[in-house]
Amino acid sequence: MTSELRIAVDAMGGDHAPRAAVEGACTAALDDGASILLVGDTARIQAEIDRLHRPCERVEIVHAEEVVEMDDPPITPIRKKRRSSMRICGQLVKEGRAQAMVTAGNTGAAMITAKMVIGAIEGVDRPALAAVLPNTSGRTVLLDVGANLDSKPEHLRQFAVMGHFYAQEVLRTASPRIGLLSVGEEDIKGTDLTKEVFRVLKTTGMNFIGNVEGRDVFNGSADVVVCDGFVGNAVLKAAESLASLFGKMLRQSLQRSLRTQLGAALAKPAFDDLKRKLDYAEYGAAPLLGVRGGCFIGHGRSNPRAIRSAVRRAVEFCAADLHHKIHDKVAELHAREAQYLGGQTALAAPEPEGGA
Repeated sequence: MTSELRIAVDAMGGDHAPRAAVEGACTAALDDGASILLVGDTARIQAEIDRLHRPCERVEIVHAEEVVEMDDPPITPIRKKRRSSMRICGQLVKEGRAQAMVTAGNTGAAMITAKMVIGAIEGVDRPALAAVLPNTSGRTVLLDVGANLDSKPEHLRQFAVMGHFYAQEVLRTASPRIGLLSVGEEDIKGTDLTKEVFRVLKTTGMNFIGNVEGRDVFNGSADVVVCDGFVGNAVLKAAESLASLFGKMLRQSLQRSLRTQLGAALAKPAFDDLKRKLDYAEYGAAPLLGVRGGCFIGHGRSNPRAIRSAVRRAVEFCAADLHHKIHDKVAELHAREAQYLGGQTALAAPEPEGGA
């Protein structure tokens, strides 16, 4: 990681703030070389730093006297708590003092802050929240997972572009396979929205593989799966719940007899590897794609390891200059669409009367 990039961390966001945020951010600074702006109550942050008994180099405290609570309305950082740690994180990115922000606080408020304080990329109507999920051969980017519950075809086209570059630049997938989440692989299946999006995505020039089903999110057949935020959030929450259920059932089964306990001891490395792949803390936070800088939103229950992982993801995002690449590609698609529509208009125009 490079120390030239600064990440603003909302020290007051999350169920375990400020302890988890401070410890995770300081670990990222000390062990990964990240440069951190810890935003929040100076006295409380300093107390947590002192508790670590480690020198926190490359960490600067930025004071904020207000906190956006988990039950506050999403608009709170804009209208009421303008000196909140979340709002100041967004302001630091907007001013260029930080290249990305990380928060485990109120998700709705974080999305509003990113869109209204940092600002959306020109040409992106709806920033999308992306989740990186494990599959049988690597990782799948699923978006949108909750930022936009009601989307239009052009929005999902933008989601596909942003997911393409995230998979390409951050996950190092050379030519991401993009699938459209539907109820069947055939292009005639799905809602009116998915049918129209299918037609639109065929013209993007990206590696669009057509409709995919729910199983394809996890079987490795697609690198990017596009859907509206309502569907994506349902898939994400179901996947998280299933992973938790699987872990509990496995532990119960392995404790049933001396034989299974011995088997579990022998297979412990494999179980540890599986747990790591399914643990949300391994990925840290979900990026909000389509804003003028990085914005990473983590679980409210984020622990120090999740915050450290979120900082890592933020640095990778910024090092890839991803928001500029998204801007350029969206502008290119808009220009291509305008040219296409202009040609269609010209073809439809009636011949002038009277000839030449």
